[in-house]
Amino acid sequence: MELHDVWFVAIAVLWIGYFFLEGFDFGVGVLTRLLARNRPEKRVLINTIGPVWDGNEVWLLSAGGATFAAFPEWYATLFSGFYLPLLLILVCLIVRGVAFEYRAKRPEEKWQRNWETAIFWTSLLPAFLWGVAFANIVRGVKIDRDFEYVGSVVDLLNPYAVLGGLVTLTLFTFHGTVFVGLKTVGDIRERARKLALRVGAVTAGLALLFVLWTQIEKGDGASLVALIVAVAALVAALVAVRAGREGWAFALSGLTIVAAVAMLFLTLFPNVMPSSLNEDWSLTVTNASSSPYTLKIMTWCAAIATPIVMLYQGWTYWVFRKRIGTQHIAEPAH
Repeated sequence: MELHDVWFVAIAVLWIGYFFLEGFDFGVGVLTRLLARNRPEKRVLINTIGPVWDGNEVWLLSAGGATFAAFPEWYATLFSGFYLPLLLILVCLIVRGVAFEYRAKRPEEKWQRNWETAIFWTSLLPAFLWGVAFANIVRGVKIDRDFEYVGSVVDLLNPYAVLGGLVTLTLFTFHGTVFVGLKTVGDIRERARKLALRVGAVTAGLALLFVLWTQIEKGDGASLVALIVAVAALVAALVAVRAGREGWAFALSGLTIVAAVAMLFLTLFPNVMPSSLNEDWSLTVTNASSSPYTLKIMTWCAAIATPIVMLYQGWTYWVFRKRIGTQHIAEPAH
């Protein structure tokens, strides 16, 4: 296996990790409007991800940085062609981080309500737009012979991409609902379980349509295996939710995300951005990669740094592993 193939796999792993972790993170943000009935319950939901949301975004930074260094042509074409959607995602992530930090800085109800609204929308929009972006990458976009995107924003809003966005939105919301059931106690835990069953049923219908569409148009034997794993894991997650096994449900909903994203990358390889105008104009792991020397240095750096980062993040989740409820929410200190 060549180093550019290794880095394609590494970038796929980084995106899988990001969607697994930030998936429930976005889902909890959406649930602040769908599940919480009052301000203490909203605080419970926000506190379940409060210690970890910023660490989850490290995976996005790593994926973007690895793409820039290992496949500069891919990075350049992606960020120029998808400029507006990616800019909107970036703005949402910035506002979302500010909302988490500033929401409790003042006691006024309007102030806190406005930041809670910001958390909801800046969780919902990226969850949808990431699905639109990756669906377009897999489907193929208008790339010319100079590896430049020549389409428009409207071209990105095709039926397949919109379906992909709805799948990521509902799947992340389901993942977040299962996470809330795992991390809370009391009435909110029971309502999260009931909501997970409803959201999971919608997710299953949309996801099945999307992965079958992808498999028929782009798939092979390897992607078919990933498809079967994703569907089986989602069904098993729903069974675990109904049985009240939150730990298994969360692991299985996470496996659904892992298998689904893996399927997308399997259908993509050896391309990194297929051209819908001419197959010969597609960006591949070969023509989009950096020099072998650059990839070699990156490999050594990643081999040293990655285990340290993963150990630290794993320790963070262990420290904040306990369940919380409204009885653990202290009165405002203002």
